[in-house]
Amino acid sequence: MAKAKLPSGPAKGAFFCSGCGTELMHWAGRCPECKEWDTVVAAPSESNRSYRSNRTYEARALSPEEQARPLADIPEPDIAARVRVPMPEVARVLGGALVPGSAVLVAGDPGVGKSTLLLELAEKLSAAGSRCLYASAEESAAQTRLRARRLGAASPGLLVLARSGLEDILAECRRTGPAVVVVDSIQMTWSPEYPGAAGSVGQVRQCAAALIREVKESGAALFLVGHVTKDGAIAGPRVLEHMVDTVLHFEPAGQGAYRQLRAVKNRFGPTDEVAFFEMTGTGLIEIPEPSALLLGERGEARPGAAIFPALGGSRVLLVEIQALAAPAAEGYAHRRAAGLDANRLHMLLAVLARRGGMQLAGCDVFANAAGGLEVPEPAADLPLAAAVASSLRERPLAAGLALAGEVGLGGELRAVPRAAERVREAARHGFRTIILPRASARGVAPAGDIQVIGAASLVEALDKALA
Repeated sequence: MAKAKLPSGPAKGAFFCSGCGTELMHWAGRCPECKEWDTVVAAPSESNRSYRSNRTYEARALSPEEQARPLADIPEPDIAARVRVPMPEVARVLGGALVPGSAVLVAGDPGVGKSTLLLELAEKLSAAGSRCLYASAEESAAQTRLRARRLGAASPGLLVLARSGLEDILAECRRTGPAVVVVDSIQMTWSPEYPGAAGSVGQVRQCAAALIREVKESGAALFLVGHVTKDGAIAGPRVLEHMVDTVLHFEPAGQGAYRQLRAVKNRFGPTDEVAFFEMTGTGLIEIPEPSALLLGERGEARPGAAIFPALGGSRVLLVEIQALAAPAAEGYAHRRAAGLDANRLHMLLAVLARRGGMQLAGCDVFANAAGGLEVPEPAADLPLAAAVASSLRERPLAAGLALAGEVGLGGELRAVPRAAERVREAARHGFRTIILPRASARGVAPAGDIQVIGAASLVEALDKALA
């Protein structure tokens, strides 16, 4: 029988890095090996150091179902076993349905509405017949009940546990057998079996690992609430994002009460889906038509604004790309981009100067995607260049115009994916003209009253947009 020997643990009273496992004889704020901050913790006591002891273990004999076998012999999972999510916008971001045994991390700033979102989701899931366990480590049961009354949550299938102890949560999971488990939050969950206080790197990682193991064995779906640090990163070890199946960011969408839920990792669906909500006094309201929301404050046509039909996962969103070109107050011109790729902004300014003859060397240029959206696709090049040219010339673009196209270094326009869907969405919202690369415009069938114009170069597209 093969034997594996675990590395010996540190001496009693020593410290170790919970990130890379480096042993230290004294505490340090930064690990000297992996260079991570706040990962050095005290070594566990002799009574709970079994996972770092120097004992040997015998490998367990695997059953035939557990042994390695050809990929073609492994049965495919039953799609019907997925849990239907009664909130369409959340279902869109999750990939259509909730996979049993999956772990989902929902991260966001304090007060953005993570608890409200998950309590509302748990209520609707339980009302649809899926037993849910909501483990609140930050609020008492009475506080959760008050919030549930505001949301109108009263399903008997929704169980609330106001405990922060990992062992208590695991015990209730085994006793109640829920289909969905929500832990709010993983930073407040702790166990005496692991070193450090609640929220420390070691506690967060070990508690999350124990919860994920539990749901993988029971088949329940797990939601973990994670807080975000000052610089926007998820609090706790970075490895927490690698342990879960899906990472969702819940964040404000522009100013006011609007929120957006976007996937940055998803093993069971796309990672470019975005869902929009409005925070009200009675909870979150889903917004199935985000284009109307994003264009709701446009007003009259003005210089420096262009409409871009952007791909938002399985749908198209109409986003306003804004630009401001003004004489630099100092000798050095500034370039800033919010929601857009700053490197592509610099490239487009060089193309406009070289191929379009625009004098931008002495101008400050600021670009923004309205609504707080992130627009990473290269098809935003043409509307961004048009917005810069419009601002520089103090001339608004033609009314009812949308644009999409990737700009090459030679000033040529390259084809964009899913051009027909972009045209249909622009036509549905009343736009009369759309300018696309000539290669994309050829294969687009007419949609409504919108006119599709093909352009071969950036200069040709700008001449038609500013005519």
